[in-house]
Amino acid sequence: MIFKPANYPYDTDWTIPSREECYRYWDVFNLPDHIREHSRLVAVVAEHICRIARNDINVPAGAVIASALLHDLGKFYCIEHGGFHNQLGASLVMDLTGNPAIAQGVMHHIYWPGEIDVDEFFLPLVIIYSDKRVKHDQIVSLETRFADLFSRYGINPRMNGLIKRSWDQAVAIQNRLNKKFGTDLNACAFNCGRMV
Repeated sequence: MIFKPANYPYDTDWTIPSREECYRYWDVFNLPDHIREHSRLVAVVAEHICRIARNDINVPAGAVIASALLHDLGKFYCIEHGGFHNQLGASLVMDLTGNPAIAQGVMHHIYWPGEIDVDEFFLPLVIIYSDKRVKHDQIVSLETRFADLFSRYGINPRMNGLIKRSWDQAVAIQNRLNKKFGTDLNACAFNCGRMV
């Protein structure tokens, strides 16, 4: 599928990989099963948010889903060899898809450096939020996900500060999405039809 964002200044077609293409990319980069399952669930959350948003978003839902499926594409390599998996992943995704919107979601899935404007930056903000709702291979509340992050990575004041900054941003994104779409994402389990 190809799309042209209305506000993009160039006459450029951006390809959106299908789910099957994203799964093939997982194979190419030897993603372990646990990263695949995590990415699949991030895509479940992102797709659900796209359904809530319906036609009130500025990118195709397929681009959001592809970005969710590919957000950890560089993770296994960086675990093995070092580096920042979001940067490597964004570079790989840009090379594979030629789609800067999908690559932007991968690049910024850890932290968004700009304004929390869900109209202007729907794709990267939904990827951040969706990633923060999946702990390993389970969809959980933000509270559960961040309790795990603090317990595993909060080894010093600097790390605690970074995790707290990420927590504050995830809550802000959730609040903005809730307000914009009249929903309560914190109460949604996304794939199991019950409250978290």
